[in-house]
Amino acid sequence: MSKVTVSVEVLRWALDRAKLKADDLQHRFPKIRQWIAGKSLPTLRQLEDFARATRTPLGFLFLEEPPEDRLPVPHFRTRAGDAMAKPSPDLLETVQTMQRRQAWMRDYLLEQGHDKFSFVHSALPTEQPQLVAQRMRHVLGFESDWAASQPTWTDALRTLREAIEDVGILVVTNGIVGSNTHRKLDPTEFRGFVLVDDYAPLLFVNGADGKAAQMFTVAHELAHVFFGSSAAFDLREMQAANDPTEQLCNRVAAEFLVPEQALRQEWPSVKGEPEPFQKCARRFKVSALVAARRALELGLVSKGAFLDFYYAYERDERRTLARHAGGGDFYANQNLRVGRRFASAVVRATHEGKLLYAEAFRLTGMYGKTFDRYARSLGILGA
Repeated sequence: MSKVTVSVEVLRWALDRAKLKADDLQHRFPKIRQWIAGKSLPTLRQLEDFARATRTPLGFLFLEEPPEDRLPVPHFRTRAGDAMAKPSPDLLETVQTMQRRQAWMRDYLLEQGHDKFSFVHSALPTEQPQLVAQRMRHVLGFESDWAASQPTWTDALRTLREAIEDVGILVVTNGIVGSNTHRKLDPTEFRGFVLVDDYAPLLFVNGADGKAAQMFTVAHELAHVFFGSSAAFDLREMQAANDPTEQLCNRVAAEFLVPEQALRQEWPSVKGEPEPFQKCARRFKVSALVAARRALELGLVSKGAFLDFYYAYERDERRTLARHAGGGDFYANQNLRVGRRFASAVVRATHEGKLLYAEAFRLTGMYGKTFDRYARSLGILGA
């Protein structure tokens, strides 16, 4: 079988990009050391397998020089030493997939005659966080104590996510790349990202992250939409990067979830309790992690006390997730992974003959009968 000419630098780049070494793939490609030494060349089939193994688009492997991997949005890292880290193939592919969905949704809405959303870019950096948080609640149709009526904070998270979708924002929560369960997204690289658009703003939440942190991530992302700022972020230890907009979004998210005045009134009655953060969490219907973070921000607890609680809480949550890993309702999972608002638009367009099934499959990542069953579960137009 004929060999394919490929740049040694590009092969090494693909390995480095995937955080792999030649030894990691030696069993799969016995001559890989010769390839990266320039002493041998792979066949086309071997190169295709290599592309899959390194999660590299095949076309990149035919370039003479390695391409520059760059996210289309700023990537804010909480720790300054992480600022120059290259985005992983998993993050890049996820952002690119969301961009394709957003572009389709924007075109669909324009075709339907939709207007721009007035709340996008509506907040100014000079505004007080309390005012921006109040506007966010108003747009969502929430009162200041909106979460109090929810049975638990997980119910409040679901209510928040659904309300955001209802006002026109695309919301996706996924812990893997597409539907590939072997490619888990890394919460230490990013907790989420926002793609701001006047017609189809999109929030992506890393579902591999603990649910306790996801609530704050969603509120932080919503603030980004109001400020009109696209970004990816890791929010390490639930702290923003050293960027003015990131820090402002954090303050707005905190005020949106746990209003300062209300917490200051509540704190004297709980601070001497064995579990003050849990008591605040029950009052505000947020996770204890979010309550602890807000207490830190307002200077009610020391950073050391917060970090002790933070790491203990995360360890407990990881154990809980491990015990309950896998399974779940298929349709509920797809509503999260694809996004209810986006999926509904795709199903309508397909039903009306405006979108080919092949394109609907590509956009949603669901194929054949799986797509049909999910479409019927949405109850749209008798799909």
